[in-house]
Order: sequence, then C-alpha cells, then structure tokens
Amino acid sequence: MPYFTYSGYDARGKQTRGTVEASSSMQAVERLTERGIVVVDVAAAERKRSGRPKLLSLDAHIFFCRSLASYLKSGLPLADSLRIMAKQARDRHMGPALEKLLAEVEGGRKFHTALAESGAFRESLWRVAESGEQSGSLISVLAEAAEQFKLEDGLVRKIRGAMTYPIVMAVVGVGVVTFMLTYVVPKISSLFEDMHQTLPLPTRILIGLSSFIIDWGVWVLAGLLLLFLWMKRRGKKIAIPFMRGINEQLTLALVTSHLSTLLRSGIPLVQALRMASSMDPRARRWLDCAEMVKAGHRFDRALERTGFPEEIVAVVRVGEMGGELSQALSNVSGQCREIAQSRMERLSTLMEPMMVLLLGVSVGFIVLAILTPVFDLAGIVK
Repeated sequence: MPYFTYSGYDARGKQTRGTVEASSSMQAVERLTERGIVVVDVAAAERKRSGRPKLLSLDAHIFFCRSLASYLKSGLPLADSLRIMAKQARDRHMGPALEKLLAEVEGGRKFHTALAESGAFRESLWRVAESGEQSGSLISVLAEAAEQFKLEDGLVRKIRGAMTYPIVMAVVGVGVVTFMLTYVVPKISSLFEDMHQTLPLPTRILIGLSSFIIDWGVWVLAGLLLLFLWMKRRGKKIAIPFMRGINEQLTLALVTSHLSTLLRSGIPLVQALRMASSMDPRARRWLDCAEMVKAGHRFDRALERTGFPEEIVAVVRVGEMGGELSQALSNVSGQCREIAQSRMERLSTLMEPMMVLLLGVSVGFIVLAILTPVFDLAGIVK
C-alpha cells in the first residue's frame, strides 16, 4: 500500500507533518481526519526505500504490548515504561522505534498519535490504544492486543511448520534434477554423439532440455528474480489456486478477530469495520458493510448482502441479537483459524507423497533417457 505525505493542524492547533499509509489520497485524508488532524495538503510520497518505515514483527508487537501493560499496571508512568523497554528491546528495529516513540510522548504527543506516526506499529494497535486512552482502559486494551497478536503469530507458525517439509522436498528435487541436467547429461551426450546413431525421443528431449538450461538457465533465473522483486515492490502477490480458500479463511480470521478487539475497546461498529478493512485485500466488502450499517441495516444483513458465507452470517446474527457481537466475532475468528489450519495440514499431507512421486518420475525419466540408447547399442553389437 502506498504512502502519502501530509501537512495540517492537530487538535491543539499545532502544525504537524508526516506520512500516512493509504490506498488513495482520499483514504489518507479520511484516516488523518479520524486522528483529529485538519489536513491542509496531502501528496503521494516518493518511493524511497530508506524513507519507508519498517513495520515491526508480530513477536515485537507481543513483547511491546505485554511489557507496556505490565509496567503501567505496576504504576510506572508511560514515559518511564517506554524508556525501560527501549533498553530491553530484542528486535533490532524496535529500539530505534521505541526511542522515537519516547521522544514524541515526552514532547507532548498523545500515545496513540505517536504510535500512528512512527510507522512501526500496526494500525490495529494504535487504534485500540486510542480507544484505551479515551476510556481510561489502556492497560486492559494492551493486554488484549497482546493476546490477539499471539493468536495470529501461533497460526502463522503452524502454517509455516506444515509447509516446511514439502518446500524442503521441492528444493532438494529441483537441486537433484538441475545437477543431473547440467553435469551428468552433458558428459553422457558427448558419448552419444560419437555413436552416430538416431537417438530415442526421450534422449533427444533430455539433451535439448539440458542444453537449454546450460545456455539460458541463468537468464531465466534472473528474469524470475526481477519479476519477484517487481511484484514485491508493487505489493502484488501470485495467486495460487489451491491456496485461495486457505487465504480467504486466514483473512476472515484476522479481520473478525481484530473487529472483536476493536468493539471490546469501545470503538463503534462502523468505525471498527473501516479500520479492520485494511487487513483484507478485498477491503471494499467491509467498507460496503460499514456503509450499510451506517444507513441503519443490521450487521448480519449487511454481511449477507455483501456475499459472506452463511455460517459466518448465522453466528454474527445470534451474537448481534443477544448483545454479544464482539464474542460472536471472536468465535467466527476461531472457526476460520481452525478451518485454515485443517486445510493447510491436509494440503501438506497430500503434497509430501506428491513431491516424492514427482522427484522419482523426474529422476526415472532422466535415467531411462540415458540408458535406452545404451541398451539399443548393446542390441546392435550382438
């Protein structure tokens, strides 16, 4: 998502400048207005890697929320707590971020404003911090945010663990096949050339593939690397068909979980929907829901009209009618996490034998293509 530079005035009438992440200049103005900033000018920021803030990891967010909640609960002032945490920071990016945060707080900035403008913390964190400051429940809000980040981190780790073995098998398979095509096959092909006989089709295919990889392999890899870097810079992702359903469940789990946290911290539903929508590549559906709710529709009806699964709509309907919407959204998040994890484990279990089979077929084809002309030559000699 691009960044925009802005200038304006905060709630105290003090001139302020900075950067904000948004999908468009209009959304940038909306986000700044929600922070209480009167925007004078907003423009797209230049794409400079060094100027782009580094978002802290989930581990760093968990450490930050837990530690700060603990220090504040023990009676330490906010500035002293941040100063201690800056010295204890385990993440190499976290120390500078906390020092900058401390300087802003000591300079009179509100805590949530300093979090937002640092660019190092997630929007969901500074949003709930804002509600916690306004309601006087900052400690409990930080503790709940830490638990939310822990759940998200646990899910990410489980998915990575499930995919580790198939990825290792794929790397090993590609390495073995590449070695045979670039080292073994060229040595054998020179022997076949001296035989002066028509080679079988599998052998001709193998020699042609080997020649292509030797001549063009480096250029193909360079092209793929440039494509990857371009897509990463543009924020684009490769859509893998069999991962689409898993990604959808993960997205629903994250958005509904953060919605639950925002509602518990006292943020109105319409505002919470707009805030949580930034976590979904298809943010428009959540923004449409927010507009429907603002127009007077029930939340479950808005979800239904926007095309969300019936099982999610049903849980939300029960929670909304019973006055337990935040708990219902938390339940939806748990269900989506379980579905995503189950599908990922099933996919991992299926991919393991497929990788072994694919590696066996590849190596078998190479061996067959090499041995077939040898057997033909032996038949001719006899």
